[in-house]
Amino acid sequence: MFHEVSLQEEISKALETVTMFKIGDGDFWVFKESIVTLWIVSAIIIVFVIIATRNLKVKNPGKVQLAIELLLEKGLGFFEGLVGKGGRIYLPYLMCLITFIGVADVLPIFGFKPPMKDVSVTIGLAVMSIVVVQYAAIRQKGVKKWLKSFTKPVGIVTPLKILELFIKPFSLCMRLMGNMIGAFAIMKMIEYACPVVVPAFASLYFDLFDGLLQAFVFAFLTALYIGEAVEEDEEEEKEVTKTETIKSETTNNIKEGEKLCHL
Repeated sequence: MFHEVSLQEEISKALETVTMFKIGDGDFWVFKESIVTLWIVSAIIIVFVIIATRNLKVKNPGKVQLAIELLLEKGLGFFEGLVGKGGRIYLPYLMCLITFIGVADVLPIFGFKPPMKDVSVTIGLAVMSIVVVQYAAIRQKGVKKWLKSFTKPVGIVTPLKILELFIKPFSLCMRLMGNMIGAFAIMKMIEYACPVVVPAFASLYFDLFDGLLQAFVFAFLTALYIGEAVEEDEEEEKEVTKTETIKSETTNNIKEGEKLCHL
């Protein structure tokens, strides 16, 4: 019983969001550990981009440049297959999203607490992604068609469509945070039960593979949502074009038939 309580307390303490510093006497300018960690993530990505793009060459590129270009090409090609041609402008956002979350999830290997265990971080990422999805829908359809889409296929589903606006970011948020907290708690239990050797191997899975997997899943679902928002309008345009073509062909056939009758 003592061991169970001790382990539970240790995990709870490890999952607490610690305040690093604050400005002033109020609670508004309070900077938690997760926010400071995200600053470190941003700094790492910015420094890497500056170094990686400093000596780019068109002819005879180096191995590092070729590796980066290959990753970008594969990543952009994969996400373009999900969002379609109409969603190409959102590819940079998706690449930034998977890179940012991936680096943040890998940091625990170096002793940092995973920032994704803080619900405010995952809520921010989820809301940002859903705003991009809705922007893609409005940009593709226009405001009127976007509002009208909530009544399709029948008006009775309108409340469910509106509820979906809140369900999607909530599911993205809870999925990311839940998986990261679960992996963090399991790692703590492994360290508590067997503090030597085993945690090092377990960390390779939970902090590296699982972290990168969660970044991929988050970006993958965001790309699917964008693809759905853009694809629906593309299908409607195809149906309208098809209908207009049929009407035009029918009209031409009627006119030809009338000419034959007059002859």
